Amino acid sequence: MRVFEVGADRFQEREGLPAQLPSSGFVWVGCSRAEFEAHLAELQAALQHWTGSTLFDLHVSDLLNVQLPSHFDYTSGYDLMVFRRLLAGVSGAGGEAAVTGARAQRALDAIDTSPVGFAVFDRVLLTVHPGDCAVREFFAQRLATLSPGEMRSTGRMPNSPADLMLRMVNHMVDGYLDLRRQLTRQLGALQQELLEPKGRFHDWQLLLASRNTLHLLEDTCEDQRGAVQEWIDALDEWPAAAEDVAARDRELLRLRSRDVLEHIERVLGHVRRLEQSAEAAVQMHFSALGYRTNDIMRTLTVLTAIFMPLNLITGVFGMNFEFLPLIHTATGFWISIGMMLVVAIGLATFFWRRRYLERR
Repeated sequence: MRVFEVGADRFQEREGLPAQLPSSGFVWVGCSRAEFEAHLAELQAALQHWTGSTLFDLHVSDLLNVQLPSHFDYTSGYDLMVFRRLLAGVSGAGGEAAVTGARAQRALDAIDTSPVGFAVFDRVLLTVHPGDCAVREFFAQRLATLSPGEMRSTGRMPNSPADLMLRMVNHMVDGYLDLRRQLTRQLGALQQELLEPKGRFHDWQLLLASRNTLHLLEDTCEDQRGAVQEWIDALDEWPAAAEDVAARDRELLRLRSRDVLEHIERVLGHVRRLEQSAEAAVQMHFSALGYRTNDIMRTLTVLTAIFMPLNLITGVFGMNFEFLPLIHTATGFWISIGMMLVVAIGLATFFWRRRYLERR
């Protein structure tokens, strides 16, 4: 568990939970899910002392639930946001011209989501992360490296717990945006293998798993969009700020919230385009397979049509009669062979001119 004091011109890590809130700024408490469960009593006592309210038992269960989808809830003392981050364990090399289907499958299987919980009080932000989450470490390192001049002049320091929460959520959504190229390359490799003219596609379970992964991402983005939209609606219902500075900060929160929502919409649209592309590739595969089957059947039909009159000629001369034309002559065999060649060449020429026989 890490505790930080965040102000307009300072970012300081504390050894433990402070006895009192600072005179300005707010306190950020970031802990893993296991640490949150182990120090729950201590955290609840500190929140009661700092803010006069504690986390409800239902919200504590939500923060500890690793299967909970993204959602938003609020009380009179705090707002609760659960946002599922994206984890990609395998990333492809950018310089590769193509990715094999098996490698694409390993990369798609590595995509996983884990919830990150935010309890937003007026001057306290409690974040509950997975054990391997790098979001907390990223912001702790990023804010700690800012100089006092940068903190005051550029406005890079979050001015409220809600502001820091939105920045962290936006960072997680940007992880989805960064994954678009990887997903596109992996699905493109599967589609290329699926539409290979001379190949045979057998990895239908691989393709089904990839489509299920896209469905999972779509459901995750839908939940995220709903959670952020509920947060924006709740933000609009906050009481009007009396001071100009507070009103400006409130408007900045709205801008950041709409920016996060727009990023989620972009990710959702990209996932849906990938789903449509995969579905179109499957339809094209079956269309090409049907066309190839028809082409083969047409060739076999033409060959059958050519040999049918030849079989008729051989059948006539194979009849068991004593008197047949050309039977008792020395040139009868060669005449019949010539007739058969003429018929075969004539039919082949006819079918070729009708474009029933051609190389594609």
